[in-house]
Amino acid sequence: MDRTTCPVAAFGRLREQGPVVAMPESPMGAASLVTRHDDVHALLLDPRFRNDPAGVPGAGDVMGTLLTGLGLPPELDHLGRGLLVRDGADHARLRRLVSRAFTVRRVAALRPRVEQLTAELLDDVAATGADGSPVDLLPTVFRALPIAVICELGGVPVEQRGLWRELAALLVAPDPERMPDVARAVVAQIHELVAARRADPRDDLVDVLVAVHDDGDRLTADELDVLLFDLVVAGFETTAHVLSRATLALLTRPDQLATLRAEPWRWPTAVHEIVRTCGAVPVSTPRYASTDVVVGDTRIAAGESVTAGLVTANFDPRRHDRPDELDVTRDPGRGEGHLGFGQGAHYCLGAALARQEIEVALHALVGRFPALRLATPADGPSDLGFERLGSLEVRVDAP
Repeated sequence: MDRTTCPVAAFGRLREQGPVVAMPESPMGAASLVTRHDDVHALLLDPRFRNDPAGVPGAGDVMGTLLTGLGLPPELDHLGRGLLVRDGADHARLRRLVSRAFTVRRVAALRPRVEQLTAELLDDVAATGADGSPVDLLPTVFRALPIAVICELGGVPVEQRGLWRELAALLVAPDPERMPDVARAVVAQIHELVAARRADPRDDLVDVLVAVHDDGDRLTADELDVLLFDLVVAGFETTAHVLSRATLALLTRPDQLATLRAEPWRWPTAVHEIVRTCGAVPVSTPRYASTDVVVGDTRIAAGESVTAGLVTANFDPRRHDRPDELDVTRDPGRGEGHLGFGQGAHYCLGAALARQEIEVALHALVGRFPALRLATPADGPSDLGFERLGSLEVRVDAP
């Protein structure tokens, strides 16, 4: 493993420079990166740092800029007003309403369907790889599963799911010329789903959100658009990323894979370690100081933006023993043992669903294919961390 180019090691060097360091080239536009676990944890809980720049004089609209860069048309600007960029009572109200659709019961009830979808995808992998041909798991399983689960959750008819898959693909490989038409079509389809649920209620996510919309403290039409659109933005690529990085990590660390095969009861806890070491999001969205705040030994002036170093926190030796090692037997202690899903009021709403998908897919994959291996043998353990894979070719037949 080349530690001079590993992105986790590069972030680690930033962490050791200080608790707050400059990030002049950050695509998120934040001026500073908070690097160490305890400071990152405190930042994510601190109400003096706002997610919504509109309430902070002098702050810029970074998320709006990012969505514009994806090619969203001006009339769909409201799609950038999701939970991540709301604060205080506005955020609490929306999250309270939406959380009704992500209860423990609802997520648990979806598990048999996630298992079935996974099995069907692995059937295709088995058929393709039966003659020894390499199979790329990224498009065939790791991207196909999350978007299928999202469509199942939302009750999107099978014949209409191609459009959602196209939207998901545009989030991975942006095409500003194609995105406007696809985004408009997805929003139109959301409106059709909402109308259909009013006429014929079902027990799915859209039905729950429509019921909230039509009863008492309700969601607006724009909020329904935003929340369903956010399902794809937040729940597709991140889960696909963790699945691919984790598979690569396990296949290049046969001792860890052997432990999980021999002791499958470890999977639920191992998922926490997998998210810590193979997380998809290296830094948080920007936080804007509503007043002067001191972080570590650095003064953040009112109006300035900072971003929380999730990857630097998750690999911080001040918090974790042997932080650069993937250890599926690691005890996370209280909580999850990582900040991969954030913390506090903006903790990932779909974290339980993501953990379920990761556990089900990886457990099924390594159980179904005892001979699973990389198509091109690796020289040693792969780098851990957030760097996106373009493909992951494996062989599933007996060598």
